[in-house]
Amino acid sequence: MDFSYSDEQRQLADSLRRFTDERYPIDARRKALRAPDGFSRDAWRAYAEFGLLGLTISSEHGGFDGNATDTFAVQFEAGRALLCEPLIPCAVMAAGLIQLAGTDAQRQAHLTAIAEGREIVALAYQEQDSRYDFARPSTVARTDGDSFVLDGRKVHVWHGEAAHTLIVSAWNASAEALSLFIVPASAAGVSVRAYPMLDGERAAEITLQAVRVPRSAMLGDGARGEAMLEAALERGIAALCASSAGAMGRLIEMTGEYLLTRKQFGQALARFQALRHRVADMLVQKELALSMAHLAASAIDVADATERRRMISSAKLIVGRAARFVGEQAVQLHGGMGVTAELAVGDYFKYLTASSLRLGDADYHADVLASLPMDPGTRALVA
Repeated sequence: MDFSYSDEQRQLADSLRRFTDERYPIDARRKALRAPDGFSRDAWRAYAEFGLLGLTISSEHGGFDGNATDTFAVQFEAGRALLCEPLIPCAVMAAGLIQLAGTDAQRQAHLTAIAEGREIVALAYQEQDSRYDFARPSTVARTDGDSFVLDGRKVHVWHGEAAHTLIVSAWNASAEALSLFIVPASAAGVSVRAYPMLDGERAAEITLQAVRVPRSAMLGDGARGEAMLEAALERGIAALCASSAGAMGRLIEMTGEYLLTRKQFGQALARFQALRHRVADMLVQKELALSMAHLAASAIDVADATERRRMISSAKLIVGRAARFVGEQAVQLHGGMGVTAELAVGDYFKYLTASSLRLGDADYHADVLASLPMDPGTRALVA
């Protein structure tokens, strides 16, 4: 399989790298995290101008008809620069979900606004005590005339504080299934409590008390909400794997630079063989993570749901473990400096740690893989 960039993808990646090198140093990121919404609005407008926010949105709605490999090129650079804007929750997961399952009216109402940077949409699907299981939410949607009334509480809503619109999962008794609803964040009965996460990015707890939405707010088929939500999360996982691979690559570069300049016993640390071996181990893990991130991107277009799930969970599992290894090694090789604010290594370590937990940690995806039927190739080897 050819994972090399097309000319257009290379140009897009190069443009984003130039932007981040010139305008998004680590100090700018730290300042953005302290902003009211936890990210830079100026950067968000720049992403809209670059076309990043409408990358996978259809040209009919102001986008560029991109695919998962285009998203990979963007997210790799985003991870390399530790961009803290809601690219994945909004431009990848929410936009992809509306593009995939929305009605013409829903696409018209939201996709162009997302592509232009005027609207931020977040997924509200996780609940307390449910970990990563989203299949049977305690949030309920009951019919009342021509409306649905939603009651429940969502946690860990990634960039929920900045969202203008929420896509909320709820148990729909009338359909006896999980359904998804497009809910304005300003709707009566919606309350938001925001908080910072491990890496400084923002999340929110969303409470819905008798929130009334029209029937037209239901996203797609009310009986297929679980499958639609899973498809959105798979896109998010593929993007997150690419971002983590980019962050690992930059962290290794920073570690190499430090070892070349820091001296002990009159010579650079990079001359000590034991330390060189540790950097080599980091490179091996990064390359493994990069390969699995490519696998996750290629999985998005796989028609078979079981095989797609196997590929996505395998990637998330291996990338998460590699991220932890690379992050820990980088901190240790920087010594005491690795845990100070003077260097960016701590920011990267916290980002990689948080990313390994988002959208399912290693244990969760190991359980997913264990629950899937054995693929024919493995079955033949076992036999």
